[in-house]
Amino acid sequence: VTGVQTCALPIFIGWLLLGAGWHSALMTAIAVLIITCPCALGLAVPAVQVVASGKLFRAGIMIKDGAALEKLSGVDTVIFDKTGTLTQGAPELVSPKLLPADTLALAAGLAQASLHPLSRALVRHATTCGITASTLDDVAEHPGAGLSARWKGREVRLGSRAWCGLAEAPHDEGLLEFSFKVEGQQPVLFAFQDALRADAAETVASLQAAGLDVHMLSGDREAAVRRVAQATGITHVMARATPQAKLAFVEALGAAGKKVLMVGDGINDAPALAAGYTSMAPSSASDIGRTAAETVFMGHSLAAVAFARDIGRRSQRLARENFALAIGYNVLAVPIAMAGLASPLIAAVAMSTSSIIVIANALRLGLVKVPSFAQAPAMGDTGATPQIERKAA
Repeated sequence: VTGVQTCALPIFIGWLLLGAGWHSALMTAIAVLIITCPCALGLAVPAVQVVASGKLFRAGIMIKDGAALEKLSGVDTVIFDKTGTLTQGAPELVSPKLLPADTLALAAGLAQASLHPLSRALVRHATTCGITASTLDDVAEHPGAGLSARWKGREVRLGSRAWCGLAEAPHDEGLLEFSFKVEGQQPVLFAFQDALRADAAETVASLQAAGLDVHMLSGDREAAVRRVAQATGITHVMARATPQAKLAFVEALGAAGKKVLMVGDGINDAPALAAGYTSMAPSSASDIGRTAAETVFMGHSLAAVAFARDIGRRSQRLARENFALAIGYNVLAVPIAMAGLASPLIAAVAMSTSSIIVIANALRLGLVKVPSFAQAPAMGDTGATPQIERKAA
């Protein structure tokens, strides 16, 4: 505003010094004052952000931070978590098919004390079989190992192979697994598999075709991670990655000048989500995962990641165009008004027209077709999708 007034005052004085009457000088100054009103410049970015946010919302993608659109446009590296991100996060027990009811009841009784996805899958399986979970005493959690409890004076354990005294398999099939052991009995190995998100491979391919580096970080075993990597076409993978390792990896890429989009869903992904240049999480993510992410997408389609980046790039291009239009308008219109060739009425029409042009240019983003994944069923309605293993953490 100060700049506009500073521009109009010298014009008024200048026309007076040139011998024009005060009325003509005042009308010229008013015309300059009106025609240089920075409405178009002020609308250049907000108009685009409003249209872009609306477009993403209709596609089931929620932007929590206005800066996320700009960040998405500059992303050159995408990192995916595996379980719950590339896969649907709904593991199903596949082995053993037949198990004594009392063993399953004990395992479910210990599993129900945990929020771990595999524990919940085991409890679901027991419920489906009509088995009531046993009540156990002294339930305790051991980070990085599993759970323990007491049952009729004997210790029961649920967790990793090593925790339950089970040797590593000579041939790892890449299935998700954990073990259960009752003191004095042989351990039982539970194996699980998870469905890959239906368009995970297609999304990864589209991102790679756009020139982005795609990585996968997972806390799972090497074989489990490689199995999903082969199914999705991801070549850069890290297995057995702790939350600290994921965070360090993202920070290292950032320090190297990479603009990382971190996509994850679990508690273990939260530090990496916060450390990324920008981040996304599915609506099925943990509370802390959704809080750490700048963008949240609904449904089970991973294509939302590519679509959000595309809208981010389009919005930044339109914002730059709007700036050019607004500046170009002032470059052309202001000299005309300063020369006394535009009345206040013409100046008002020109100023309004420039704002309309900027808004109309932003509305072009609304012509982008919302992809079909926006009408896809929510998580849980998985349909027929390829089966891939489910991770433990």
